[in-house]
Amino acid sequence: MGRVITALSADSGRIVFFRFQWLWDAGYWVFARFAPTRALTQRLIARVGGPGLLRLIGEVNPDVIVSTYPNTMEVLARLRRGGRLDTPVCTAITDLAGMQWWAPAGCDAYLITHPESDEEVRAVAGNDALVVCVHGLTKDEFLVSRDPALARADLGLPRAGKVVLVSGGGWGVGDLAGATEEALSVPEVAAVVCLCGHNDALRGALLDRVGGDGRVRVEGFTDTMRDWLAAADVLVHATAGLTVLEALMQGCPVISYGWGRGHIRVNNAAYRRFGLVDVVEGRDRLRAAIVAALACPRPAPLSFADRPSAASVVLGLID
Repeated sequence: MGRVITALSADSGRIVFFRFQWLWDAGYWVFARFAPTRALTQRLIARVGGPGLLRLIGEVNPDVIVSTYPNTMEVLARLRRGGRLDTPVCTAITDLAGMQWWAPAGCDAYLITHPESDEEVRAVAGNDALVVCVHGLTKDEFLVSRDPALARADLGLPRAGKVVLVSGGGWGVGDLAGATEEALSVPEVAAVVCLCGHNDALRGALLDRVGGDGRVRVEGFTDTMRDWLAAADVLVHATAGLTVLEALMQGCPVISYGWGRGHIRVNNAAYRRFGLVDVVEGRDRLRAAIVAALACPRPAPLSFADRPSAASVVLGLID
């Protein structure tokens, strides 16, 4: 969609998420929450980015288009409802809330990961929209519960005691150090595992700060997330999204803490509204939330096995 849109939509996160977090809050309000500037931005991004997307589509000649990125989805939906795009378009929505860019009118199908999102999607896309809660936007392995004891053994975690998993998402953002220290202050915690994503600087800083405690493991990006979630007694996670869903699918309770910015703030409000996740806004309340989560029996895994697959809905759009 062009260098300008790429810089503003994707590349800016590398700076804003780590150095100017207040700017992400301000930008989200201007471009997503405030209706007049949101509408103007959506028209502009379609005008600037539409020609490039149409060229790409012409080169690939797809039978169906699935978008997992909100800004791209907005442009595709406008092209579709404006009659400039004949190919069916589907949006794969991996957030719980904040659908102004995820669910524009004009898509042929809306795939959601939380049934609770249905009402908000229809409020944006229209009551007649095809909205389907699916599995398949996570790895298929999450459809089956992993035995916690086996997961701990495979990961080299203590057999006894509580395990707290602290995650900053793929970006590695949020107060992971504070969350780790609060978890370590709970006597029954035998291990705290910090998942730093692709943020090598964060990983190094955490090793310097808490790496000397034998109960702490500091890990980078992982492709064995199901094992970590099965092994943990609670997840403290900063960035909402699919990681929270994956935890619930493994029966791991979740505390959202450490980076309540922009769309995360909106998702946190929805977590509270639907009673899915405990949201903690200040470090002074985090320890009590961890203690409460560890004191409760492990919840039943959230089952998605009986829901249609994302692939089946997408293939159903092809003539």
